[in-house]
Amino acid sequence: MQSTPDLYAYVCGEVLPLKNAFLHVSDLAIQRGYGIFDYFKVQHGQPVFLSDYLSRFRKSAELMALPVPLSDLELQAVIRELIQRNGLELSGMKMILTGGYSANGYDIATPNLLLLQQPLALPSVDAQEQGIRVITHEFMREIPQAKTINYTMGIRLNRQLQEQGAADVLYHQQGVVSEFPRSNLLIVKQDGTVCTPADNVLLGITRKNVLALARKKYPVAEGVVTLEDVYQAKEVFMTSTTKRVLPIVQVDDQVIGTGRPGDVARGLLNELIALEAKEAAAV
Repeated sequence: MQSTPDLYAYVCGEVLPLKNAFLHVSDLAIQRGYGIFDYFKVQHGQPVFLSDYLSRFRKSAELMALPVPLSDLELQAVIRELIQRNGLELSGMKMILTGGYSANGYDIATPNLLLLQQPLALPSVDAQEQGIRVITHEFMREIPQAKTINYTMGIRLNRQLQEQGAADVLYHQQGVVSEFPRSNLLIVKQDGTVCTPADNVLLGITRKNVLALARKKYPVAEGVVTLEDVYQAKEVFMTSTTKRVLPIVQVDDQVIGTGRPGDVARGLLNELIALEAKEAAAV
């Protein structure tokens, strides 16, 4: 999400030019990295699957003991105002809720709510047609069910990704895989079953929609997925708001399947794109 200074943002009750959007240094997001966020797509001026994202935003806030200062209707009104003011054809909107301006830099204060909208770039045609390579790393996020602003490990690993020519990193604990820093994992086993980790993951909205689409055609299982399952899979792919359905053709040194994106991932991507278009048109 590239910064575009001439856009508008919502900060603590005000819609402001992005260049004037600031928080005080006492905010716990700055002092301690304490806060949550969520992120959804806006197509043709319409937020896609917004109710799901608002619900998850509130769940994350509850898990982090952060009261959301606006109702869903009030949030939707702010979202509509930003969409109208910014006039972007395809974008992503991020809702951030921080720990607030803490008097001692440790205790939660009145949370600060921010909304930012920026142009969105989807995966390139080459990435979709050729697939990507990922590596693995032993790690599990604290409070995996909450979408917190703590991305320390993923950011730390960026240099390693660059050095190894990989696009992303898959987290695991003692060989049981969970998620990517910003995406969910799905695999297709040799028997055609679409599988995804069920525990210690953020429950992605795209993950939810792709699983629903997959259930119409394939057996689907949510449960334990191991690194060996991934290495031996027929297909592997990630899902997220920004990645949609992105095929993975190599994990560590193991080539997946034929080394090319498979039919399941391609088909689910096309069905997801159609579902997104239907959702945007129905709003």
